[in-house]
Amino acid sequence: MIERLRQFLPRGLLARSLTILVAPLVLAQTVMLYVFYDSPWEASTRRLSLALAGEVMLVVDSLSAFPDPAQRAVLLDLARQNLGLNLRLMQGEILPRPIAEPADLLGRNVARGMAEAMTRPFRVEILRPAGQVKIAVDVGGALLHVAAPMKRVSGLGTATFLGWALASSLIFAGIAVLFLRNQIRPIRQLALAAEQLGKGRDVPDFRPRGATEVRQAATAFLDMRGRILRAIRQRTEMLAGVSHDLRTPLARMKLQLEMMPKTAAGIDGLRQDVSEMERMVEGYLAYARGADGEAARPADLARLMREVLAGFKRQGAEMPLTAPESLVLPLRAVAMRRCLTNLLDNALRHGSKVAVALGRDDAQHAVVTIDDDGPGIPLAKREDVFRPFTRLDEARSAESGGAGLGLTIARDVARGHGGELTLEDSPLGGLRAKLVLPL
Repeated sequence: MIERLRQFLPRGLLARSLTILVAPLVLAQTVMLYVFYDSPWEASTRRLSLALAGEVMLVVDSLSAFPDPAQRAVLLDLARQNLGLNLRLMQGEILPRPIAEPADLLGRNVARGMAEAMTRPFRVEILRPAGQVKIAVDVGGALLHVAAPMKRVSGLGTATFLGWALASSLIFAGIAVLFLRNQIRPIRQLALAAEQLGKGRDVPDFRPRGATEVRQAATAFLDMRGRILRAIRQRTEMLAGVSHDLRTPLARMKLQLEMMPKTAAGIDGLRQDVSEMERMVEGYLAYARGADGEAARPADLARLMREVLAGFKRQGAEMPLTAPESLVLPLRAVAMRRCLTNLLDNALRHGSKVAVALGRDDAQHAVVTIDDDGPGIPLAKREDVFRPFTRLDEARSAESGGAGLGLTIARDVARGHGGELTLEDSPLGGLRAKLVLPL
């Protein structure tokens, strides 16, 4: 039952806060309507109805005492002038039986109040558009029609009271909305800043605002962002320094190998080892560098993809591309170029046929798919290939001959843009790399 109720609860903080405020208000207004309106209003209506019934019965008894038509006409004129009632005596009319109870709440209360004083059959009708209460009384062979202003039986109209109650509720709710929107705006700005940081975009204009608790959360967010940026910078500087230090002895080793006779024993194996070490050092540096120091700016992903494919085409690789003329979104162009290059290189290494497609899956995301007809990767091991320095033993290795960082770097770049990189089965029979980026 609780889970079903939760489905109908509002999701947003503003809506929930308004619910917390409005629900007690509605309850309080309901109680007020019952305690301060229903019972006193009913008692007031009863007293006013008794007074009106007494006046009507005075006229009815007088008519019974003066059966002469001329006397009755004088009596009705005096009643109109002194009682403020519109009186008409209709000879030959009778009340239909049974007498229907008024459908209006006020009419029922008036009928109950008048019943205590009326000794003759009567009928009550409320005419709200005219603002009148009409009473028909059986005076024996004739009906006395009485029309009185509504205020004679009701001191405060129902519509007036409900209007004031509704107006006060709306004013209260409006003030609450204005106040809560100002209080919730800093929370939304904090959420947006966190989302932008998660997408790898800078938030230079963000600063703590709002209530004390919100300012504390915003300050903690800024401190966290600073620690993350410092950690990335320190990692980059450390691995860049290590890579630089390793390049010097590697360069000396290559120079010595070039100076050695080509017929020396094991020289080919040493050259391969040195080349592999160079590739590993470059891989470590690329992984550490990530997108550090590069700001996300609007860039054309379709154009970037064509440039990357043009580079592969110069090396003799032909890959058909399906893409729109332009697809602009915030990108770190250098990092995204590295990501696309790694994915295409991985596909070419293990497949003879590669197809590339670029488009949108909805109004908020761009999607890049790279399909190949290679041996693929087992479903259970597709996440393993994203781990740094991981190589598979199967025919398809994620990084055969490399440092095991190509797909790791590609996913790191994707997530740095707030997107995701996944591996799926390809329609070509091999593997599909699916890159999803927020617009």
